[in-house]
Amino acid sequence: MRAALVAEYRKVVTTRMWWLLLLVMVAYMAFLAGVLGWALSQGQATTGTSNQPVVITADQVVRAVYTVSVSLGYVFPVIVGALLVTTEYRHKTLTPTLLADPSRDRLVAAKLTVGAGVGLLFGLLGTIASTGVGATVLALLHKPTGLDAASTWRTLGLSVVALGVWALIGVAVGTVITNQVAAIIVLIAFTQFVEPILRTVFALTSWGKGIGQYLPGAAGEAITGGSFYSATGMTQLLSHWWAGFLVLLAYGVVLVAVGRVTTLRRDVA
Repeated sequence: MRAALVAEYRKVVTTRMWWLLLLVMVAYMAFLAGVLGWALSQGQATTGTSNQPVVITADQVVRAVYTVSVSLGYVFPVIVGALLVTTEYRHKTLTPTLLADPSRDRLVAAKLTVGAGVGLLFGLLGTIASTGVGATVLALLHKPTGLDAASTWRTLGLSVVALGVWALIGVAVGTVITNQVAAIIVLIAFTQFVEPILRTVFALTSWGKGIGQYLPGAAGEAITGGSFYSATGMTQLLSHWWAGFLVLLAYGVVLVAVGRVTTLRRDVA
């Protein structure tokens, strides 16, 4: 197993894509945190999906700003996770990989382990970027930063965990959709368009509110205990962080199982 882990680690660090995506994520999250920190600190009530005024508390502002990586930036670790698998098919390196170690279960386990590590790195730096810029903006506006509260640091730690799980989801998607271009298009389309639309539609109906909590993005946000969407009244989240963790992890388990019994059982040319 150690040899498989080392091999997967080298496949990541010897390419430029992962750190390019990391740089883009850090810059983007810093920008969004600054904008949200300013916008949510203006003291104006927003209108949620129920058309009732929603007053955002100081604690909700802090959570929404600091967890922006989980709300809007999880597409980066999920894409990196998918690339860990799809790159093998694109560059025809899967055959020599399996010749060196024919165990496909060990291959998947190694990719999941390395993917989780990369996801945690993305989560750590993305959270640092959003917290650093967000806290600076809040302080300049003479608003509470929440950095003196243990609950805030707990939220930050759980944000890192959530993005680590998202990288696992990416690896799982890659085992199902092995075409690199198709996998990236599907992930971007779902995370940036399909799920936000579904969450809005579900939030507008009495029967859909409970369903919306179990969508992947909402589950990821539930891990942190708050988000931009929940603070503005656009969606509801599961009440416990571990519930969101288990729901999001379940998506990964199902996708990996599907990929293992379909794509990864086929003969490799």
